Amino acid sequence: MSRKISLCALALTLLLGLAVVPVRGAQEGTRVAASIHTSFVIQPDGSLWAWGWNEWGQLGDGSTIDRHRPVHILDNVRQVTARGEHAMAVLHDDSLLDGVNREAVVAVCGKLRARGDDSINPKLATGSLEVFADTLDILGACKNMLPFEINESTSTREEVRLVYRFLDLRNPAIHNNILLRAKIISFIRGQMEGLGFTEIQTPILTASSPEGARDYLVPSRKHKGKFYALPQAPQVFKQLLMVSGFDKYYQIAPCFRDEDARGDRSPGEFYQLDFEMAFAEQEDVFAVAEKVLYETFTKFSDKRVSGQPFRKLTYAETMLKYGTDKPDLRNPLVICDLTEFFSRVEFPLFKNKPVRGIVACCEGRPRSFFDKSQDFAISIGMKGLGYLTLSDGDFKGPIEKFLSAERKQELVENYGIKEGDTLFFICDSSAVIDRLAAEIRNWLGTNLEIIDNDAFEFCFITDYPMYEFNPETRGIDFTHNPFSMPQGGLEALESKDPLDIRAYQYDIVCNGIELSSGAVRNHSPEIMKKAFAIAGYPEEEVKKRFGALYSAFQYGAPPHAGMAPGIDRIVMLLAGEETIRDVIAFPLNGNAQDLMLGAPGEVFEKQLREVHISVL
Repeated sequence: MSRKISLCALALTLLLGLAVVPVRGAQEGTRVAASIHTSFVIQPDGSLWAWGWNEWGQLGDGSTIDRHRPVHILDNVRQVTARGEHAMAVLHDDSLLDGVNREAVVAVCGKLRARGDDSINPKLATGSLEVFADTLDILGACKNMLPFEINESTSTREEVRLVYRFLDLRNPAIHNNILLRAKIISFIRGQMEGLGFTEIQTPILTASSPEGARDYLVPSRKHKGKFYALPQAPQVFKQLLMVSGFDKYYQIAPCFRDEDARGDRSPGEFYQLDFEMAFAEQEDVFAVAEKVLYETFTKFSDKRVSGQPFRKLTYAETMLKYGTDKPDLRNPLVICDLTEFFSRVEFPLFKNKPVRGIVACCEGRPRSFFDKSQDFAISIGMKGLGYLTLSDGDFKGPIEKFLSAERKQELVENYGIKEGDTLFFICDSSAVIDRLAAEIRNWLGTNLEIIDNDAFEFCFITDYPMYEFNPETRGIDFTHNPFSMPQGGLEALESKDPLDIRAYQYDIVCNGIELSSGAVRNHSPEIMKKAFAIAGYPEEEVKKRFGALYSAFQYGAPPHAGMAPGIDRIVMLLAGEETIRDVIAFPLNGNAQDLMLGAPGEVFEKQLREVHISVL
């Protein structure tokens, strides 16, 4: 008895690879049908190859088949090879391909049969079955000229790729990234629900609040001169949910920030795993984040993942040891502080300035390596890069003559310098010393090839300063989240220098990329008033800007804490991509433009009048 697959002709993607007719549960003689997206290439030997993707429906008995596979056609006996529980399709009639060109969508129908003994290949999933195709229909024609080769789209200029993003998404690498993203989000949801969290959506149209970036504003039609803001994060809403009695909240939250793009940041919008817990302390949040991130990264990657608990570093420690609060711990090099040491050395260039050092094994490196290190140092704004190399028991280098035998021995003992090691020196103003030392550390790690590229190294950064000095306004600003709990509570706010106050704020970093920020939240109206007053917000301004939260805290708010790992960055790391745009289906370009749809764009004058706006 014949069973037939119901067609679902979706135009998906064209990729170099293999694809096939699904035959799970079907018997020899079963008729099957499938829709296929084709891509043809003539080989030097004259054979014709085609690649594409299929979309399959259900077998007549109801068993679901929903795999997407590329298609491959060979020679006079044109073959469609397969993976999984699928079969090879063969076309013996060249006329079936009349009018078919690259990227066309076609439907193939034929009969399932066993392959001949001489053509069985046990190494292939399709090694024993084939589909003898007798009809091929064009479902969707395609232009003959393509803007780029699909399988080479990642080598095309980004402007062209984003204009034709619907074609770019057919590239197997990009297509698989989007499928991977969907699987990761689904897995994360399962993890959070397994931990007892409830998914709750929060508003997109909300009020503007000072959260560190520029808002996207939406003018109100009904309220002249007033604006909504798209949420930079669901910060206020998730705290209100804690006051409302939802002890464990989460969502895959869209966030909107008008900030410049970079490799790990998409302009405009991004998504984060936003979660908050009532009656929780910092370590409770760490436990949830560690479990979810560890399980996610071990599920979707074969790379080594740092074990639980993740390493914890204070902000002050990481700035000193790595020059940044986003350290890449795959790089074993550590920065040391040599300021006090050089205060006892008569070397004018380092006198009365902060000095950092990095010990690295450069044994066997040619002179050109050190010349390149100098060139790099100058390229990032340094005047040069001093160094000493321990060779044959003594230091060699331009600074050696300024060091006594006692000082040399002190360096060896204090910083573990071994034969063949080089001590690099970074000296500059306190405003830039950490950044420069971090860049030298990264350059050395890369060029010495000592970064472990087969690992995901996580760490928490804790104890951030609550406030920072703003040189432009000559005032005090929040460094991180303004809703964080200061360490020491109200007493610290009333008695300490604001720049000495630490907050219960933390980040989680993986391979030098910040995945998340979080904090133990302030839930006291008195602490809230004082914290904002130090940053220049009087009580009336706090009530005006954060009236709902200020009011809610008057009605019994539980202690609460949370964080929000970035979904886009998680997927980028797991996909092994260098740019975040390759893991987002329809990203903006680096200039915050949607080149495919033409956004931002002009609108009709009538639309502007309706929202009380005129363009000058």
